[in-house]
Amino acid sequence: MSMEENGARAWLALENGLVVEGRSVGASGEVSGDLVFNTAMTGYQEILTDPSYAGQGVVMTYPLIGNYGIADEDMESSRCWAEAFVMKELSTVASNHRCTETLEHWLERHGVVAIDGVDTRQLTKAIREQGSLRFVLSTEDRDPESLVAKAKGATSTDGRDLASVVTCAETYQWSSPYDESFPEVQGSWSGDRLKCVAYDFGAKRNILRSLVHFGFDVTVVPASTPASEVLAMEPDCVFLSNGPGDPAAVDYAVESARELVQAVPVFGICLGHQILSLALGAKTKKMPFGHHGANHPVRDEETGRIEITSQNHSYVVDDSELPDDLVPTHWNLNDMSLAGMKHRTLPVFSVQYHPEAAPGPGDSAHLFARFREMVKGQQARA
Repeated sequence: MSMEENGARAWLALENGLVVEGRSVGASGEVSGDLVFNTAMTGYQEILTDPSYAGQGVVMTYPLIGNYGIADEDMESSRCWAEAFVMKELSTVASNHRCTETLEHWLERHGVVAIDGVDTRQLTKAIREQGSLRFVLSTEDRDPESLVAKAKGATSTDGRDLASVVTCAETYQWSSPYDESFPEVQGSWSGDRLKCVAYDFGAKRNILRSLVHFGFDVTVVPASTPASEVLAMEPDCVFLSNGPGDPAAVDYAVESARELVQAVPVFGICLGHQILSLALGAKTKKMPFGHHGANHPVRDEETGRIEITSQNHSYVVDDSELPDDLVPTHWNLNDMSLAGMKHRTLPVFSVQYHPEAAPGPGDSAHLFARFREMVKGQQARA
């Protein structure tokens, strides 16, 4: 059924009492969680399939979504992880030679409850001014009082270990590199390769492609894998991936990281950055509305360069209580929150943003090369 023929309605309610009505442009049902906004103009498919969005509904600030459809190769995981999808207008036309289906059909097929025809500026302003708000999106309940009560009772990401929900079930090998069309990193790796064990806290496929492209042979392990099992694989290094939820709740991963940093070089991204920081004595906190978009400026303190980055996180490392052994290396220039750190003596560093992009610019892809250089340098000193 086309959207023109689809007369189904949906209702979105926030815990602050706001209720809006729009068109149901996905699956029928009722979902809830934390509502966040994403400022990217493109990349909706990668956003929807990013495991870091588990437990959250996404409001797209760009007004027209879906105009280039869905391409199979752009999936960042095997399914949609966002709890709900909110748009100003879902395009009725998908125009792209890579397109395999429309976004509307994909949302229906993957069971994603979605709404359009609402004022996304109003929703974004509410989140920006009041912080991340719990929501309920329903095609079944149209009673405002009932909907607001459900939103107030929705489960937020606070204190939730969602990494254990999105992680892989068993260890596997990843060998696929980048698509060669990625302009910033064309060509395949021709030098020696390093053994890397990657923890899957919700790893995006483009992170794994990036590691392979920059000369790592990647073994992916579930989030709860003890450090002893990883070290028994005799890796040259360990990578800690992105993921959803409250980093303080993933205590088992923090404990593993605490042991791993004493034995091998470690690189962390997003949730991996937060887990690594906790393992080294720092603290994390929830942000008012987080960073979700593909246009965040970050300053690299070691090079002085400004890079435009892709970001997706609702928690951040508290830079006001950093241990002396941790050195800030990157700052988000929108709000001067900590965007990266390294250890003074151990071969360890991490960033709060996504150098693998997908979606977003490739300004920071060089960090995977920096990881390799750190590992090789450590081997040379051993």
